[in-house]
Amino acid sequence: MKYRELIAKMTLEEKASLMSGKDFWQTQDIERLGINSMFLADGPHGIRRQEVAADQLGLNAGLPATCYPTAATVANSWNAELGEKVGDYLGEEAIAQKVNVLLGPGVNMKRNPLCGRNFEYFSEDPYHAGKMAASYIRGIQSHGVSACVKHFAVNNQEKRRMSIDTIVDERTLREIYLTAFEIAVKEGETKTIMSSYNRLNGDYTNESQHLMNDILRKEWNFDGVVVTDWGGSNDRIAGLLAGNELEMPTTAGETDREIINAVKTGEIKERVLDECVDRLLELVFSTNEVFEKPYKQEIDVEKHHRVAQKVAEESIVLLKNEDNLLPLKFGKKVAVIGDFAKDARYQGAGSSIVNPTILDHTMDCFEESGIVSIGYEPGFERYGKKSVDKINKACALAEKADVVFLYIGLDEVTEAEGLDRQNMMIPENQVELLNALHEVNPNIVAILSCGSAVEMPWINKVKCLLHGYLGGQAGARAILRVLSGDVNPSGKLTETYPLRYEDTPSYRNFPGNEASVEYRESIYIGYRYYDTADVDVLFPFGYGLSYTTFEYSDIRVDKDGVTFKLTNTGDFAGMEIAQLYVGCKSKDIFRAKKELKGFDKIFINAGETKTVAIPFDDKTFRYFNIKTNQWEVEESDYEIMIGASSTDIRLTDIVFVEGTGAPLPYDKEMLPSYYLGNAHDINLHEFETLLGRKVPVSTWDRTKPLGYTDTIEQCQYAKGLLGRLTYRTIVFVHWFLRKIGKRSTANLIMMSIYYMPFRGIARLTGGVVNMPMLDGILMMVNGHFFKGLKHFIKERRKKLKFSKNTITQ
Repeated sequence: MKYRELIAKMTLEEKASLMSGKDFWQTQDIERLGINSMFLADGPHGIRRQEVAADQLGLNAGLPATCYPTAATVANSWNAELGEKVGDYLGEEAIAQKVNVLLGPGVNMKRNPLCGRNFEYFSEDPYHAGKMAASYIRGIQSHGVSACVKHFAVNNQEKRRMSIDTIVDERTLREIYLTAFEIAVKEGETKTIMSSYNRLNGDYTNESQHLMNDILRKEWNFDGVVVTDWGGSNDRIAGLLAGNELEMPTTAGETDREIINAVKTGEIKERVLDECVDRLLELVFSTNEVFEKPYKQEIDVEKHHRVAQKVAEESIVLLKNEDNLLPLKFGKKVAVIGDFAKDARYQGAGSSIVNPTILDHTMDCFEESGIVSIGYEPGFERYGKKSVDKINKACALAEKADVVFLYIGLDEVTEAEGLDRQNMMIPENQVELLNALHEVNPNIVAILSCGSAVEMPWINKVKCLLHGYLGGQAGARAILRVLSGDVNPSGKLTETYPLRYEDTPSYRNFPGNEASVEYRESIYIGYRYYDTADVDVLFPFGYGLSYTTFEYSDIRVDKDGVTFKLTNTGDFAGMEIAQLYVGCKSKDIFRAKKELKGFDKIFINAGETKTVAIPFDDKTFRYFNIKTNQWEVEESDYEIMIGASSTDIRLTDIVFVEGTGAPLPYDKEMLPSYYLGNAHDINLHEFETLLGRKVPVSTWDRTKPLGYTDTIEQCQYAKGLLGRLTYRTIVFVHWFLRKIGKRSTANLIMMSIYYMPFRGIARLTGGVVNMPMLDGILMMVNGHFFKGLKHFIKERRKKLKFSKNTITQ
């Protein structure tokens, strides 16, 4: 241990105190030993430092900070160097705001397009997500502060995220859901990881010995700190034994006492606690070093804004360009329509909300773009209310224009932390506007703003489609620069856009049934499924257009990688994203038809040819073998594919790879659907065969009294009148708030109350309610109202007396 001498000077109480927060955002300090606190802040795409007393639910605005494009947006750049630049500037702002640990990036897989937090995640592909995350981490940590990769692991939905049990087979866990974290740890060298709320195959992730010790610590050699998601600690001792050092936020000393008692009774060895303290101290001292000498306390706001614009420009995806309408020809008269043109949709909702330093709006940027706007009409009500008058006014303006710029998408409360989307559609009132506009002016350029995939049955009614995703505070100006031709679009999708939601492989198993969610599709998520099962999609993974064209030629493959030539055959300088896919020709182990194993983004002038090299690495040919419980290589011919998207393969070659000689992990006859790639509707028996065990009952046990890990939602089945009344009150308040247009507040109720386990009442109130008081609440909910009320009052008095005595001492 690095800090053995310092730890020897600590009392048991001091060691325990370091294991949970001092308040909502700070860690505990020990002044007599020179141990300072750390400040942790949300920050996947911008610093969200709230004041110490503020809460994490988004009720209070953070200090002003640059709002960069979200991870889902920057992912479309396919530019790891750009990701590192974003991280660099995030790290600089973290120092300016005296933030030690930046809570991001998020690398959870986009298993299903309806996950409400997809805007915070990079990709449906683990290799891509891992590479982008590692670049962010390097940038952030180059300043001495820490990144915090989240949410470890298999947190791929928001509904019931604090209680859901994710049922997934080991191979899928390793290949799909842990690979991005592995790259973040090994290549990004992240100092901190955040554990997720959910269970994984029965165990809460922060208590899972398999996840936290076997894989993270032993296999990946992670020696940093694991912090819980806020309120995500269930059994504090089990979490500590698994190596989850830091519990956030504070519990006002309650779990400190649990740790002290566990050491005294021998439940946990003091040596284990010392090791946790040692890792935490390394994070404390290493991230506080930068603040011990003069440091830059202000940022160049304009410079950071320009960087945000550059990042947005490179991340915009051109999805359709009929008749080469874009870039817009000089002198064309444009009607600007859509509420998002006036008030840009530029970030998601929840803990990642950034208070921007500057905010560009489309209507303020036209003059410098050179595009001639003849006027603006909102056309639709932002939150879905229909208005014939707004449509009529928009159509009247559109009739006078050569081209219509139509700004559509999803609103802020549709994509939000804590909730999943209800469907893949954009609001009906926007589609009605589009239909009406098409009748009067077919030259429609749709500009889409949202953080995840949507269905587009209306796409034949637009000539061009530009997807800005959530472009941050400078996104509006970036979009105009692409429309005008000042910037050649170079983004490509990092998630597949299906024709309809029912086509998605997890459609039948999302978001699960009450207690659990079954990942029956196994490794077949995103393009791995669509390409293998030959399912038509609207836009494939890796797809994006340019104002120029590129030709691929002269592929050469050797043991180290692949080289080829790339020529810009068009009239514009531009950037192309070349993608390396690998497919195993053997049929002995079920595989996706192709998997992304490398990519490169290359700038090429018109008429120029460049030689591109994409190396192989340790992940190019591997698969996880459940019999040997390790990564193996299957001996076989492998098809090496270079493509402009997962379905637009331009060059191919075959290479033979020697295997590791591992036994075959599966009986092919027992898993016919998986070997065929038909993962859309796997039956229970076949999934259990893959899993190697029976799946748990997926419904709640309505016969048992409600306990710590049961949710407020389950009060609908409570034995006590108070429980059922509480449930009905919450449902009514949620309905009423939506009815009167207070959708953000309604969402907050669902996120912070409805789906919260009872333990969260204690874990998220900063010690206002402790676990003994919670016992009283549970008695009341379970039908023993007066006994529970008496217990609650008794325990509250004991708590107040204890607090008073502590202050006096």
